[in-house]
Amino acid sequence: MPRSKFTLLLTVFLFCLAGLNAQTRVSAADEGLLIEGTNSGETIELNGETVEVTPTDGGWLIAAEPGIQLLRAGDHTELYHLSEGTGPDRLRRIPLWLSILPPLIAIGLALIFKEVIISLFAGIWVGAFIAGGLRFEGFLGVIKALLTTVDTYLINSLNDGGHLSVIVFSLLIGGMVAIISRNGGMAGVVNRMTKYATNPRRGQFVTWLLGVAIFFDDYANTLIVGNTMRSVTDRFRISREKLAYIVDSTAAPVASVAFITTWIGAELGYIGDGIEQVEHFANTTPYAVFIESLKYSYYPVFTLAFILYLIYQRRDFGPMLAAETRARTTGVLKATALETDAVDDQEDLDPVPGAPLRARNAVIPVMTVVVMTIVGLLDTGLNSLAGAMENPPPTTDWGAVWGALDGGFFGKLGLTIGAADSYVALLWASMSGVVVALILSVSQKIMNIGQTIGALTAGFKAMFSAVMILTLAWALALTTEELHTATFLVELLGDALNPYLLQPVIFVLAAVISFSTGSSWSTMAILYPIAIPLTWTVAMLSGWAEPDAAGLLYNVISTVLAASVLGDHCSPISDTTILSSLASDCHHIDHVRTQLPYALTVGSVALAAGFLSTALGGGWLVCLSLMGSGLVLLFFVVRFAGKTMQMDD
Repeated sequence: MPRSKFTLLLTVFLFCLAGLNAQTRVSAADEGLLIEGTNSGETIELNGETVEVTPTDGGWLIAAEPGIQLLRAGDHTELYHLSEGTGPDRLRRIPLWLSILPPLIAIGLALIFKEVIISLFAGIWVGAFIAGGLRFEGFLGVIKALLTTVDTYLINSLNDGGHLSVIVFSLLIGGMVAIISRNGGMAGVVNRMTKYATNPRRGQFVTWLLGVAIFFDDYANTLIVGNTMRSVTDRFRISREKLAYIVDSTAAPVASVAFITTWIGAELGYIGDGIEQVEHFANTTPYAVFIESLKYSYYPVFTLAFILYLIYQRRDFGPMLAAETRARTTGVLKATALETDAVDDQEDLDPVPGAPLRARNAVIPVMTVVVMTIVGLLDTGLNSLAGAMENPPPTTDWGAVWGALDGGFFGKLGLTIGAADSYVALLWASMSGVVVALILSVSQKIMNIGQTIGALTAGFKAMFSAVMILTLAWALALTTEELHTATFLVELLGDALNPYLLQPVIFVLAAVISFSTGSSWSTMAILYPIAIPLTWTVAMLSGWAEPDAAGLLYNVISTVLAASVLGDHCSPISDTTILSSLASDCHHIDHVRTQLPYALTVGSVALAAGFLSTALGGGWLVCLSLMGSGLVLLFFVVRFAGKTMQMDD
């Protein structure tokens, strides 16, 4: 290639990578950022907040601290890194599309090499390098990004009360499961379950039933059902991939749409933030809006039904068919992997010699977890509501606070759970379960104190891999938050302003954000405040009547929730996907690989049903008709796409 052409291409590349907007020039100043070429009437936002600007001879001056700066002037958005010190290289522009690289690298490497930990670490490293302003400086910039990965992102991911609560809860649940496995309680449950789960199909159905029954929290659901049913499904040569799929695909769908769950508080908060910007809903509570949106909840309902179809018809397809065939024909329940084999070699959770196989030694601790979770939710919720009342009752006991609340039983219960601290409730529950399991084991002289504590620590060790992956996934989420990955995706996919196209566009957008960030909750937090006022405004500008616009809004609210769960199911960096793999003792990437075709199949039908709901005018009759049609369609998808598994009836 001639040197002149090479120079021209290099110049174009460098301009695309680091060039400034032709109309708006941004430079570093002592106080922050200096903007040239911006109209005085334009709104200027820095990191999502409207900021005050100071007119100067050179333009508009904005106060800014060193670090990542997301600058929006009018309709134009750019990402910069402002470093400390002085010099011409103090300000670096970062193309916003680079924000998608960290999760894509992590997900791509995980799917290619089937090794999650190093893949997540690589994604964080790349994110740290981009967030550092793409400063090579020889190899020093790359090395500094490596150090920042540990001293900033990993530490900050642990410096979060909610994250630490999930870690402690997971460790305690793992310890409790180890104790009730060693004291013979889990084996006793298996013996009892065998009366009902007498073949592979019934074993899977019981797993599904437990997943639906423990509806109040997806974390508790995942860990309890996965650990409890693993021995039962192993007996019938059900693959660990299938167990992980049933566990994962019942946990979030049922928790996301049930009236009384640990999700409801976050959901109502996000919805409330959105409807505050819509005058039509000034006198409507977020809970009422949530109830109205449930008729559009196609993905959760379709997912729960789809699992039943697979079980009832004894059919599977795609990678799950290969996993089930392997398990049934060879007895190999999970694909071998060096890392899981190494863990298995170190674990011994068989009942101690001479242990009585009493199911109650497992059932009582598990039920303690369930009951204490509910007690914790009620206690923290009522205490929170009492503190927020203008005229609190004379005492803060449950009865007095409950009586002071407005509404009927379910309305009060929804308010209470919505105000509860789910992390505190889960910590109380898991600690109580461990204590009860320990007392049962020692009081019956099945194990002494030393053996029981040994089993507890063995359970901690079994969960350590999950803790590592969760920590890395949270650290990666910090990089996507800092680089404003969601902002890039919203601007990329959110420009369709036809009211009839809003629902499918938002569905795809929510699924992509959830897949990229590994968090359905953060996706809801990002999209609800944007999607709700946007939907209403677009509908009004298009001349829609308010009832029709409200129907579209309910559809969009349900769509954000459902698509967030879909993206969460497909993402290898999702915390619930990780916990499902660990609770089911399934290799994480094998779980993602086998679940992905099923989730996308159901998601496609849900997307079509949501779009048709808008096109046909919405309403309960239309939604129920589309719900029924989708269920029938999925039944025949399983019928014709699946292959029958040989099972004993």
